[in-house]
Amino acid sequence: MERKADIGVVGLAVMGENLILNMASKGFTVACYNRTTARVKEFLDGRAAGKSIIGCYSVGELVATLSRPRKILCMIKAGAPVDQFLALLTPHLEPGDIIIDGGNSHFADTSRRVAEAERQGFLYVGTGISGGEEGALLGPSIMPGGSAAAWEAVRPILQKICAYTDSGEACCDWIGAGGSGHFVKMVHNGIEYGDMQLIAETYQMLRDGLGLSNQQLQEVFGRWNEGLLDSYLIEITSAIFGMMDQEGVAVVDRILDAAGQKGTGRWTVATALEAGQPLTLIAEAVFARSLSAMKEERVAASRLLTGPEAVFAGDRAVMIADLEQALYAAKIVSYAQGFQLMRAVSAEKQWRIDHGGVALMWRGGCIIRSAFLGNIQQAFAEEAGLINLLLAPFFSQAIERAQGGWRRVVAASAQLGIPMPAVSAALAYYDGYRTARLPANLLQAQRDYFGAHTYERVDSPRGRFFHTNWTGHGGSTVSSSYGQGKASP
Repeated sequence: MERKADIGVVGLAVMGENLILNMASKGFTVACYNRTTARVKEFLDGRAAGKSIIGCYSVGELVATLSRPRKILCMIKAGAPVDQFLALLTPHLEPGDIIIDGGNSHFADTSRRVAEAERQGFLYVGTGISGGEEGALLGPSIMPGGSAAAWEAVRPILQKICAYTDSGEACCDWIGAGGSGHFVKMVHNGIEYGDMQLIAETYQMLRDGLGLSNQQLQEVFGRWNEGLLDSYLIEITSAIFGMMDQEGVAVVDRILDAAGQKGTGRWTVATALEAGQPLTLIAEAVFARSLSAMKEERVAASRLLTGPEAVFAGDRAVMIADLEQALYAAKIVSYAQGFQLMRAVSAEKQWRIDHGGVALMWRGGCIIRSAFLGNIQQAFAEEAGLINLLLAPFFSQAIERAQGGWRRVVAASAQLGIPMPAVSAALAYYDGYRTARLPANLLQAQRDYFGAHTYERVDSPRGRFFHTNWTGHGGSTVSSSYGQGKASP
């Protein structure tokens, strides 16, 4: 009897290969296919040799090798390549077959593909997968969403290969309908941008402001990883400072200061703008990467533009402790903003995303995994309708303890001329969020003055709009961009 595979995987880049090996190690038979078929043979002769992995050299052969309902995981580049492959794949499928997109697709594309697949009688799952190549091999965080009818068929595989928390909880569960799985992964990546930028800014302050050596940096981040900041990113940051090249020079010092990005951070910020959510810290993290890429322009500007000398004259030990508190407080804001965006879009799309469940899925396997996520999970367990993490007692008290050091760090960075855009944006957001009366009344006065955009009054119910004839030359006609209809006199 011909052997049938439990699942097929398309795409033999590092993530695809490692997921296949992960599945095979858990007892599944996996069929694999790659557009460049030479990669299939190379894989079978190499890492896949002797394992329950079947090589396929055409889409038709792949589909014929699978048990029903067929389950096909696509690990290919997001965007047009996904649609192009679906056009090749779907003619070979039958009703009830399941397509799983495990790449970093935009959630709007996934929502469209779910609807198209269901119209053709297929089921479509868009799943975020986080953890990099190590996570893919040993157990990633997996965030599936899309056709709900597919979940029971794919659950046994996805929850077998995913990461688990120390208490034995699977870091994989159903997110919701449409593109919700890829949306959650997008927010994850946005928070990842924020975390990495916060760490990078802290590193520059320690290196340029306090003059710490790489060995001292390794020790500081190693110590921090044993406390409040216990996380994968802090752990690997400590390890990075200890890595030397063949000439005995720290590898980190050899790396050009021009950061790349694949687009998920920009998607997160664009989605926040469309949803009207103040994702200020993550936006600064994205812009910081863009600024870093302007390397030649920055080098030229450094010869012309002046600023203070970055020489710290205070107590280094105190400032290191302050930096730990600032990094922790800003990290809270990063997650608060990310979950705030998730809450707004989930409500708009009626996805009913379980925020505590998302925090659980991020506790293991993924790039932003940390002990901190257990506190987020607990906050939503205590109050499922929590509108902002800053309002949860654990986090409001943590900010209260940390903000003295946080403010000193932001002040010191400005005095030293060391940019800390994400740490500073986090503090500005916190101060703005806790302020009952912001200066937006003046903004509305200006808008009404030059554009008759109207305003609400503090002594009238919300939803009633007014207009002032500021110059004496205007009339009673108002713009509808803020209020509707005629304003009250």
